[in-house]
Amino acid sequence: MKKKQICILGSTGSIGTQALQVIEEHSDLYEVYALTANNRVEQLAEQARRFKPAAVVIANEQHYPRLKQLLSDQPDIKVYAGPRALDEIVEASPIDMVLTAMVGFAGLSPTIRAIRARKAIALANKETLVVAGELICQLAQDFRVPILPVDSEHSAIFQSLIGEDHNPIEKILLTASGGPFRKFSMEQLESVTKADALRHPTWDMGAKITIDSATMMNKGFEVIEAKWLFGVQARQIQVLVHPQSIVHSAVQFQDGAVKAQLGVPDMRLPIQYAFSFPQRLPLSGERLDLFRQPLEFFEPDLGKFRCLALAFEAINQGGNMPCIVNAANEVVNRAFLEDRCPFLRMGEVIEQTMQRVGFDKNPTYDVYVETDREARRVAAELIGAVES
Repeated sequence: MKKKQICILGSTGSIGTQALQVIEEHSDLYEVYALTANNRVEQLAEQARRFKPAAVVIANEQHYPRLKQLLSDQPDIKVYAGPRALDEIVEASPIDMVLTAMVGFAGLSPTIRAIRARKAIALANKETLVVAGELICQLAQDFRVPILPVDSEHSAIFQSLIGEDHNPIEKILLTASGGPFRKFSMEQLESVTKADALRHPTWDMGAKITIDSATMMNKGFEVIEAKWLFGVQARQIQVLVHPQSIVHSAVQFQDGAVKAQLGVPDMRLPIQYAFSFPQRLPLSGERLDLFRQPLEFFEPDLGKFRCLALAFEAINQGGNMPCIVNAANEVVNRAFLEDRCPFLRMGEVIEQTMQRVGFDKNPTYDVYVETDREARRVAAELIGAVES
């Protein structure tokens, strides 16, 4: 049987590295066709030596000479660099599936190109649907391309819907760990540091998404993502803080029945399910033991976690507003990690950016690009005003 050829956008990140573990465990079924990274050139070269892809792409062109040097003794691996190369590699004819594990707005363009090339999408880049959900869903429909969710929550919803024959969804129950500051007061949040925020209680993730989890903006983005993936309204999505991260999400149907997917916090499971759907394959690792701990659920505090409330506001406004929120969030997230923006100030900057950037009810791709650029500029100015 022909092995499924997989392109991993963002192979050196948390999702990318775990996807490679899945591929290695099922090397009889999957093969890496292309690997890409932004800056981690040494790690990318090491992955290329191990998995022998046909091509590698380093998005930051400054690292191209170093990558060429590191792979100079691997003549069968083609080496490319730059955003244009990312767009082009996903269109390669042997590729069956593209795992979009890049972080941020940068994942939008190559995802669009992959859909147009009729590649199945394993979606881990939530910003793609946050920024341009309507556009992406329309393209997927036009080109008859499946979008298989990799986020643990959306994979859980997807798994809960299998076999339901399009039965109407009454409510999606989207679970959240609550992050490291779930029990903090507003006074305590005023002085938290990036070291505090990076200590996530249950998941091992990259820095950007870990900070988004601490502000709960990550959950806000997942609400927007769920709207597009499952065709529901924001009012049908309820966020539940579930500190144990065992119930990954659930669906309530019109008869009141609730179906959920449970498991230990292990991202390899949703990654593998996206690769293997509709089959389930063996997966090594810890098994769930429900005797070990209780399952708790709490309402999120939207006053304390303003970013989650802003995401709901953005989805209700629609148009390019989620794009504005995403761009501003990327700016404040980076500024917080660089000690240039206090924790609570992040939500304030995002809200002010939402008020200042022009709103477009029916954006095109070019509008999204311009909105992203303008929102980043405004957010950066707001942070700079605080610094000065």
